[in-house]
Amino acid sequence: MSAADNSALPAPHIGTSPSGPLGTIADVAGVTVGHCTLDQGVLQTGVTVIRPHQGDPYLDKVPAAASVINGFGKSIGLVQVDELGTLETPIALTNTFGVAALAQAQIRAAIRANPQIGREWSTVNPLVFECNDGYLNDIQALAVTERHFDDAFDNASTQVASGAVGAGRGMSCFDLKGGIGNASRVVDVAGSGYTVGALVLANFGRLPMLTIDGTPLGRVLAERARAARAARPAAEAAAADASVTKPEQGSIIMIVATDAPLDARQLKRLSLRAAAGLARTGSVYGHGSGDIALAFSTAYTVPHAADFITLPPLIADAHLDPLFRACADSIEQAIVDALWSAVSVTGRDGHRRLSLHDSLPDLAQLLKSKS
Repeated sequence: MSAADNSALPAPHIGTSPSGPLGTIADVAGVTVGHCTLDQGVLQTGVTVIRPHQGDPYLDKVPAAASVINGFGKSIGLVQVDELGTLETPIALTNTFGVAALAQAQIRAAIRANPQIGREWSTVNPLVFECNDGYLNDIQALAVTERHFDDAFDNASTQVASGAVGAGRGMSCFDLKGGIGNASRVVDVAGSGYTVGALVLANFGRLPMLTIDGTPLGRVLAERARAARAARPAAEAAAADASVTKPEQGSIIMIVATDAPLDARQLKRLSLRAAAGLARTGSVYGHGSGDIALAFSTAYTVPHAADFITLPPLIADAHLDPLFRACADSIEQAIVDALWSAVSVTGRDGHRRLSLHDSLPDLAQLLKSKS
């Protein structure tokens, strides 16, 4: 089967719970996502913005919490999220050296909407996450600017693209082309239906580790790569071996949204279950990997100027297991989606990452043999 044939192959469905109608994080009502993609020769990067609702997140904050699974990262804003348990800006994703530009863009956008910020009112907490796309992208060019945040924000909609788009343009995953991935799951909790949606920025893993729905595809690819290296001159083979066996130095940002009524403490617990989905794909959260999960709920907002806050009835902790499973399944599915949706990309210094489909023309047969 050719790579072109593979592109029409549906990704395996992870778990038993159904996905929402869109199969993306936008299945959680009110959530929208926008991308701005830079595809300009050595510049292979971009910005992705997640809006938790269509209002002003500074005036109407949403409950949130994060789990740092491995802290090799350069994010902005996590300290206040951990302390106060709310988001007050959209969530921005980009490359490592673009974090400061996007934080400034978020601050300017908040001030435009609310000129009292930093004067009569408190300051604003920008929230920016990053992964290092320096293999494909000339990260030293500092190409990401405030304008790219604004463009991604303006592009936000419920039609959410996956693959080599937005912040995912230059990302690698298991030595293949990675990027943005999406998924959702609908579950029953004590007789009520709730949605869990996930968006990942996948930039982690070494090739032999890759596992999709329990199938160790990375081992197949690694064995084929070893056979190909054996036919090369000794010096080329040694260099290729060093590339394959070097330590994991990637990262993944995992954003989980839900319409289930949870408080920040419960969202902290939910975010931690993202690690289960990540581990199923083969990750061991390597020393050099920045693995961070953030979960938020759209079930209610926290008004900025309120003297007292009335929460809706919250789900009892004893009934959270369906949401925990949905989180793990949707994160694993979103990582698969990132690999499934990505196209091969060539960037800085001729570096190239092949897509999963281009790397495994017999992907359908390998997955079928597992079933």
